[in-house]
This record gives sequence, structure tokens and C-alpha cells, in this order.
Amino acid sequence: MIKTILIIFLTFSISQIGSAQSSFDNTKLDNYFNALEQNNKFMGSVAVSNNGEVIYTKSVGFADVENNVKATDISKYRIGSISKTFTAVLILKAVEEKKINLSQTIDKWFPTFKNSKKITIEHLLRHRSGIHNFTNDKDYLTWNTTPKTEEKMVEIIAKGGSDFNPNSKAEYSNSNFVLLTYILEKIYGNPYPTILEKYISNPIGLSNTYVFGKINTNNNESKSYRFAGTWKVEPETDFTVPLGAGAIISTSIDLTKFSDALFDGKLLKSESLKMMKTIKDGFGIGLFEIPFYRSVGFGHTGGIDGFSSVYSHFPDDNISYALVSNGTNMNNNDISIAVLSAVYDRPYDIPVFTTYNVTSEDLDKYLGVYSSKQIALKITITKDGNTLIAQGTGQPAFPLDATGKDKFKFDQAGAKFEFSTSNKKMLLYQGGGRIEFTRE
Repeated sequence: MIKTILIIFLTFSISQIGSAQSSFDNTKLDNYFNALEQNNKFMGSVAVSNNGEVIYTKSVGFADVENNVKATDISKYRIGSISKTFTAVLILKAVEEKKINLSQTIDKWFPTFKNSKKITIEHLLRHRSGIHNFTNDKDYLTWNTTPKTEEKMVEIIAKGGSDFNPNSKAEYSNSNFVLLTYILEKIYGNPYPTILEKYISNPIGLSNTYVFGKINTNNNESKSYRFAGTWKVEPETDFTVPLGAGAIISTSIDLTKFSDALFDGKLLKSESLKMMKTIKDGFGIGLFEIPFYRSVGFGHTGGIDGFSSVYSHFPDDNISYALVSNGTNMNNNDISIAVLSAVYDRPYDIPVFTTYNVTSEDLDKYLGVYSSKQIALKITITKDGNTLIAQGTGQPAFPLDATGKDKFKFDQAGAKFEFSTSNKKMLLYQGGGRIEFTRE
């Protein structure tokens, strides 16, 4: 749900081909996840299916840290923007039933929106509407945990205006899929949870997939966490805010079932699935391309509160992969690469984690607000015990691991920070870029 410069989409480099295996060294992969768990790097679950049969599952960490409840295969996690694939399927199902058409403009439902007579349903599906992404607003994290009516959410989204002319380009916006949710509710005369259950969850047997409410740990629903020396619980976004853009809860096994059913033609006609897979300016309909070496998969990523997730289907090998997490202290890309490397018989290493010890007093010299001439973003550096904490303007806080003298990292986003206290500088290295900040 939340877009930040420190969160990236799942991508893999392309080189020589590997072939998928229906059996592989489960023990090594188990040991990989045990290493992550023992070093507080990851809490969550992964699943892999081949030809519709689950060939690997693994769950590590806690669904509820405070009550010492271990995660299992039936622990449920909020899947954030993966919900968009479900919503896209529901919209295309409505198109197949001739309740709506993709070229229909949205002025019928949202007449007050700028460009509403130019924006089509397909523009919403492909992130080509120009409608401003409300989760980018600086005040978003001040109100996302409280319930919102349709009237209020439409007011918030409409107030954001338009960022570009419809269909002139593509730019990711959660607003698009919230509006698609309201369209579904109007044309079917039922709330989104009921539509999801009727057209997706029940027909293909997703018993652990539904729209979430307040987290109920007695129903195997996981809390979410960030790591700052210890796992610390995160606030809960209210489901009425993201709706079809990010309000579904599921398991890794259910996501592989969904993926298999979608790409096996059990949810939509072949023409509709082909449209979903047609990529333009990086976006399909509820899908992205996710390559792994020379195998090209289709899927989506997700992030909401402390939850993160990804799923992908690789049609050539009929492989589906899903990762769901309620706490990560590293880059989930690395985890996905390890799992898929095992499946495709490629080499991967069990990581060895080293620490550089710092005291709370050592961190005092880094504290402050840092700004840059290169980007319009300020980063506030605070501490929690002996853990340094960074927070970009309007973004969630995240912990930094000390790696050496004046050096820190945030593995989850592949970011490195280097401080020069003598001239009040902080350097951020990420994705091959270097941004210089100065303490105010």
C-alpha cells in the first residue's frame, strides 16, 4: 500500500537458464530459513507449487510475539497490494458478465472527479488514470488506522486531484483500486467481502482468504512488526481505507492456489487472462512481470503496516511461488531468490550474519533531521535503545543495523547509510545511487 523510496519491486537478474524441479533439497532450504529466524531477519511463510501441487512450505517466527505464538502454515497475513490482482479478476469477471465494459468512463459513479469523463475503467486497472495516490500524502499515516466511509474516501481521493492527463503515462496509485472496489459494490449490490467470497474464495477453495477486520489472533491472524533491537508491533490500517487495493488477508498456500487457478483458466476466460498479462509501461492488469533468470513470471507485491508479500506464477514451468511476512529485517528479494534458486536447481548460500556492536551513547552523535538538495525528502534519525532509527517524511520508521564505524544498513530495501559527524553529513546509497544529506 505505502509507496516509499526505500521499498522496491521484486526483480531478478537474467542470465543462463535453469529448469524447475518437482523435488529438490528441502533440508538446505529449511536451514536457510532457520538461519533467518535465529538472527531475527524474517518472520513469515513461503509456499511453492508445481502443476497445482504444493511441493514446499516453510513458516518461521511468530504470529504473535507478545504471546509467544509460533507461525504455522495456517497463520494468516495481510497481503497488501496483492489484493489488486483479486480486484482485477473481479472487475474482469464483471466485464465477462457484461455488467460493465473496460472503455466505460467513471463519470457515472464519480462525476466530481477531474477528468472523470476521460478516465475509463481500464485506465484505473492499468494505473493510467492520473488520479493522485492518496497513500503518498504526508498526513496519510495520521488517519489510516481509523474507519472511513465511502463518502469520506471519495472526498479524500478527489481532493488529491490529477497528477497527469489520463492515458498519457502509467503511475502506480492505490486510489485507482479503491475506486474500482466501489464500482464493484455498486454493480453487484453487495459489499466487497461478499463479492470476493462468491467469485473467488469459495469457487477455488481459499478457506483462509478474505477481507480483514481487526486482527484476531484466535483466528490464526498474525500481528505485524518492525525490528528495532526486538520485534515491535505495528499499528493496523483499517480495512475501509485500502479495500480492494490492499485489504485482503491470506496464507502463502492460499496464494499459490489462487495463482494456479488464475493461470489455469479457472477464474477467467483466456481472453481476460491475456489482457491481464499484457504489459504496458511496466503494468499489466493487476499483474507485473517478475523474471527469474530466463523464466518470466507474472504476479504482484504487497506491503501494508509491517506486512510484506509477493506471489508469482511461472507459466512455462507451471510453478507458483508465494511469500507472506509479518516482520522482515532484510531484503525479501534475497529470500525469493533463494527459494526459486532451490526450485530451479541454481546455487545459493545460507547467509552468515555478523554484527557490529554499538551502545546507546554511541548513537547520540548521529541524531537529528537531515535534508538534501538532491531530493525533496527529509530523513529524521532517532534511536531506540542501541538501535538507530530512520524515518523519511511521511513514511514509516525503520531500524538501521550497524555494520562498522559510522556505517549502517537497512537490508529490507538494500539501503546503506554512512555518517560523517565532523561535517554533519549523511550519505544514502541505494540502487546504485548516492544521495548526500546534511544535518539541519
